[in-house]
Amino acid sequence: MISPRLLRRRIRSVQNTAKITKAMEMIATAKMRRAQENAIAGRPYNDKIQQVISDLAAETSGGGPLHPLLEKRAKINRIAIVHITTDRGLCGGLNANMNRLTGNFILQQSMPVTLITIGRKGRDFMLRNQRDLRAEFTKIGDRPKLLDTIPISHIVLDDYANHYVDQVYIAYPRFITVMVQNPTMEQLLPIEPTPIPKTETTEYIYEPSPQFVLGELLPRYVDMRIYHAILEAIASEQAARMVAMRNATENANEVINGLTLILNKARQEMITTDLLDITGGVESLR
Repeated sequence: MISPRLLRRRIRSVQNTAKITKAMEMIATAKMRRAQENAIAGRPYNDKIQQVISDLAAETSGGGPLHPLLEKRAKINRIAIVHITTDRGLCGGLNANMNRLTGNFILQQSMPVTLITIGRKGRDFMLRNQRDLRAEFTKIGDRPKLLDTIPISHIVLDDYANHYVDQVYIAYPRFITVMVQNPTMEQLLPIEPTPIPKTETTEYIYEPSPQFVLGELLPRYVDMRIYHAILEAIASEQAARMVAMRNATENANEVINGLTLILNKARQEMITTDLLDITGGVESLR
């Protein structure tokens, strides 16, 4: 029989754990709401800039060479992946799913793959598997600004312009709902404009010229895509952590209930044993 003192000690330990996980759930809930608002608020801008680029690409397709960021290269010698994970754990299977997605993608490639990791969990995973890391970024925080992510896009654009890489992908967890975060792998470079149906074409006047506006807009588009992917990752992280901490709290409460039941049974056995000893002593004295 387990000692009641040991059971009480275990119950206190689990109760302290439940308090910690409950506090972490509340913190993640507050952060998740703000991060969710930021991620959702950036989606209309993302859709609109893609629409403008598609229109500009259609305007400039008839004359002159394509912009280097739009041109598909005939031979792919090296691929780069911007791999986005979190700095901290305790967020369920979010990081494991992202690492699995990128790891499987790398195994399917026949050419060298270099990585730009954002987040400590992804960096540690790639280092353990001896992958080629071009750059690593950590401690971006829960409320990054666009200027905080500009160095990442500068590395991507410089490597692509200097032909160090010929294709760039971005891997991030896309926030769907509090319970669902989809690991997503999308091509970042070369940029593939979305085809515009003829029924939705609209004539715009660009100054000084469509080619100039497109050349200025495409690097900003890459900046925005990376920044928005990081916002999606932050919202996914907080949502996953909130759910994980809620489940941990519920599991801790179940353990407490089970230990309390065992403690009560142990106390009943002790009381019964003491009563039997007393009764036996009284009978022996008679």
